[in-house]
Amino acid sequence: MNQLDFNRRQFMALMGAATATATTALGSRAMASEALKFWAPGIARVGNQDWSDMEARAGISIANIAKSARADEAIQKMVVGDGNALYDAMTDNGGGMEDALASQNAIVELDPSRIPNWANLVDSYKEGGSSYDTIRHEGRLVAVPYISNADSLAFNHDVIGEELTSWEALFDEQFRGRAAMQNDYGPTLTNTAVYLKQSGKQDIENPSDMTEAEVKGVCQFLIDLKKKGHFRTFWDGFQNGVDLLASEEVLVSSCWEPIQIMAARKNGADIRYGTMTEGHQAWNNIIMLTRGGQERGMEDAFYALANVYLDPWFGARTLAGLGFTPQMTGVNAYVEANAADFDDDTRATLAERLARKDARMAKPGNAWQNVFPTNIRAYQDWWAQVQAA
Repeated sequence: MNQLDFNRRQFMALMGAATATATTALGSRAMASEALKFWAPGIARVGNQDWSDMEARAGISIANIAKSARADEAIQKMVVGDGNALYDAMTDNGGGMEDALASQNAIVELDPSRIPNWANLVDSYKEGGSSYDTIRHEGRLVAVPYISNADSLAFNHDVIGEELTSWEALFDEQFRGRAAMQNDYGPTLTNTAVYLKQSGKQDIENPSDMTEAEVKGVCQFLIDLKKKGHFRTFWDGFQNGVDLLASEEVLVSSCWEPIQIMAARKNGADIRYGTMTEGHQAWNNIIMLTRGGQERGMEDAFYALANVYLDPWFGARTLAGLGFTPQMTGVNAYVEANAADFDDDTRATLAERLARKDARMAKPGNAWQNVFPTNIRAYQDWWAQVQAA
C-alpha cells in the first residue's frame, strides 16, 4: 500500500484536464457487457483465485483487472486517462480517494436501497460514526467499504517473551538492528507521529495531516535512529515483510496484519500483532461504480458485487485468510452457523482476531490514513532524507 509519489499541484493540474479527456474517451452510451470489468487488487477476493467463488456468490461474471495501490496511478487513469472507458467498478482507499474521484465525476452516487446487505454495515459508517465521511462526498454516498484495519506492530513473542503494547518497543535500543518499518512515508510517518504525540515527545496537532515543522521533527527522529543502526531495514513489499519476520532477522516490525499472519505460518513461531497504547494508522478500502460503468448499464452487476462485500460470507473469509476487518455485523454468528467451513481452531482464531481489532480501533490516538496530506511536498522531501540517511 505505497503512498503516492505525487504532489497536490500535479493533482489539481490533472483534475483540470480531466473532464474533456474522459468525456471523449467514453463517447455515447455503450451496450452493457456480460462481465463486470472490475479494477481491483487480489485482496478484494476470497475463495478461488479465478474469482469464481465471488462470481457464484454475486450471481454475475467478473473480469478482474489487477490494480496496484498507487494513488497517483488511480487518479491519472480515472481522471486524465481512459479508466472510465475500461472499468465498470474499482477499489481504492477511503477517506480521500472517493472525494478526489467524485469531485471530477469519475464515480457516481450510489443507492443503498439496492444493496440488501446494507443493513449489515457496521455502525462506524452511519451518521455520526468515525468512518462516515470515508464513503461519502459532500454528504452523498459514493462508495461501499469492503475491508479495513488499524496497522500495528508485529513481534516475535517466542524470542521476546512478553506482550508488547507500545510503539516504544519499536524504537527501544534493546531491538537495535532487529527492528523494521515500511519503506513508505504514509504509514511510517503516521505511526511514528502517533507515538511521538501520545508519548509527549513531540507536539503534533494531527498525525494524519502534519505541518511542515511536524514532518521535519518526525523524520529527524527516524534519521537519528537510522544513523545509530537501529533499523535492520525498511521493508519493501509483502513478501519482503514476511521474510524478515519469518527468518527472525527482525523481531519487531510495523507492518500490515497479513504480513504477521503469513510470517507466523511460515516460521511456526508465535509472532503476534499487538495493540498499541498510543494508537495506530487506521484505513479502509472501498468499492466504487465508475461513471463509465453506469453509462454501460452495469449498475445491477455492481450492486450484486457490493452486496457480497457486506455479506458475512465474505467477511468471515477475508478475516480468516488475510486478517482484514469485516465491514459488516454478524460474522461470528455466520461462522458458528457454518461449522463445516470453519473448524474449532479457526473459529477460535477468528473470534480472538476480531476482539483484538475492536481493541485497536477503540484507541483514541488512532489517525486515519491520508493519501493527500496538505503538506505532501514536505512529506516527500523529508522522506527522501530518511531514506538517504
